[in-house]
Amino acid sequence: MERFIYLDHAATTAARKEVVEAMLPYFTEQFGNPSSVYGFAAKNKIAIQKVREKIADSLGAKKEEIYFTAGGSESDNWALKSIVEMYRGKGNHIITTKVEHHAILHTCKYLEEQGVEVTYLNVDENGLIRLEELRAAIRPTTILISIMFANNEIGTIEPIKEIGAIAKEKGILFHTDAVQAYGQVPIQVDEMQIDLLSASGHKLNGPKGIGFLYVRNGVRIGSLIHGGAQERHRRAGTENVPGIIGLGKAVELAVADMEERSERIQKVRDKAIARILKEIPYVRLNGDRKKRLPNNINISIQFIEGESLLIMLDMKGICASSGSACTSGSLDPSHVLLAIGLPHEIAHGSLRMTLGEENTEEEMDFVVDSIKEIVEKLRAMSPLYEDFVKQNRR
Repeated sequence: MERFIYLDHAATTAARKEVVEAMLPYFTEQFGNPSSVYGFAAKNKIAIQKVREKIADSLGAKKEEIYFTAGGSESDNWALKSIVEMYRGKGNHIITTKVEHHAILHTCKYLEEQGVEVTYLNVDENGLIRLEELRAAIRPTTILISIMFANNEIGTIEPIKEIGAIAKEKGILFHTDAVQAYGQVPIQVDEMQIDLLSASGHKLNGPKGIGFLYVRNGVRIGSLIHGGAQERHRRAGTENVPGIIGLGKAVELAVADMEERSERIQKVRDKAIARILKEIPYVRLNGDRKKRLPNNINISIQFIEGESLLIMLDMKGICASSGSACTSGSLDPSHVLLAIGLPHEIAHGSLRMTLGEENTEEEMDFVVDSIKEIVEKLRAMSPLYEDFVKQNRR
């Protein structure tokens, strides 16, 4: 049997068996529309509310603060566009970072075209914002700070609690894109003073096409879709009941074993990182070494093209990526790697591997061995590497 090693869990994850089993009855047996008044359909309305409560409990939130969406990108769009719309009387300035997911960056570009002013904070060489720069960027017209919880490419976890405290002190709303972090690291919205939070089901072994937006009570948020009373009149349309049920089960499972699972994955990850850095020359680890998602490995390998590496890994049955799944196929280097200061030629040689609970040390040993072999082959064909070696022999 050929090997198949999946190392792209930041792009998407397989739905767990328990998730699929929980969803199935809502396609065929319990298929009622939750908005209907008869008992058969009302059961689904109750089921949705139970999931809403389960998600709220995982965040230390209230159930009425959870709004179901089609995923993280929709949640990000809704949060930014709606806050701009509802708080225009207070100001028209947003603060974000240069390393956000494109769901935030492209939304900000759209808002700039509508007259909104946006400050894009720099990050340091590990992808962390500088809190003093955040403070310096705040204006009397600032209405929202939107900074991701953890980076989808390099895994760096931002100082969310400190950001929340600054936003609270200045009377500014704070949104975080937690698509990569939710289900992997503990998040408490009150403790971290988060006002809005985006998450997605398919990043934590749930179904695709479902996510949620947390909105703190008292924060004004407009309707995303008009036409019905669903989601308290803010997102019209019949609810994706199977998706919501699947999301609820995925959250339940993720929260239950989060600490143990994270420790186990991190152990496998750290061994692989140590081997890569020790055994392959001219490689750097991208992202903060400690303030990092437990499953993330992002490296830049000099004198190779990342695309060639990915193709050759695929031939060995190894699925990885060079960055965000939303930009796969792009010839441009990662905006995240450029933002942390990497030159284009090194950023082009990047590899992102994001582990899941099924990945083993034995698998990762095979992966590292494969990377070593492929890098040697690619460098043997590189005139740049040949010149570099000659110069260093002098």
